[in-house]
Amino acid sequence: MAEGSSGPVSVSRRISAPASEIFAVLADPVRHLELDGSGMLRGAVTTDPVTAAGDVFVMKMYFEAHGDYQMNNHVVEFERDRLIGWEPESGDGHPDTEPGAPEGSEARWGHRWSYRLTPDGPDTTIVTESYDCSKAPEEERIGMQDGRVWLTAMAETLARLDAAVTGQPPA
Repeated sequence: MAEGSSGPVSVSRRISAPASEIFAVLADPVRHLELDGSGMLRGAVTTDPVTAAGDVFVMKMYFEAHGDYQMNNHVVEFERDRLIGWEPESGDGHPDTEPGAPEGSEARWGHRWSYRLTPDGPDTTIVTESYDCSKAPEEERIGMQDGRVWLTAMAETLARLDAAVTGQPPA
């Protein structure tokens, strides 16, 4: 971990659904748009579900400072029905991959999004979403407050995940 950085930030939610149903939604890039609590996702380029570590799925994104772009998400953690995590890499249209990108720009920082599913009875699961930017460049970590800027969006994502698997509106 780089000097001055902290570990991952996490948000958890108890969802009344089996881990296998929740995992199926998380492993399907097409479903991510309905889960997005950040407002940055625009849709999936990759339509096949994630099946293993080493898979890469591509998402269309929008951020005011960058406009429309894509992110290539490298699956680095995969334990069916228990854990899925990916490290984003700047893709088509992202300023870090365009000619003339600032020196030191990197398409892949080593930051990671992950979801851990812990069964809590036969039909209930504790879902923990984590974001770890401890390997990201210091300037980026500072701008993201070591990931804390994402906490509200993460809580919203878990509420939307809950609604997606239970059919109940987010609480």
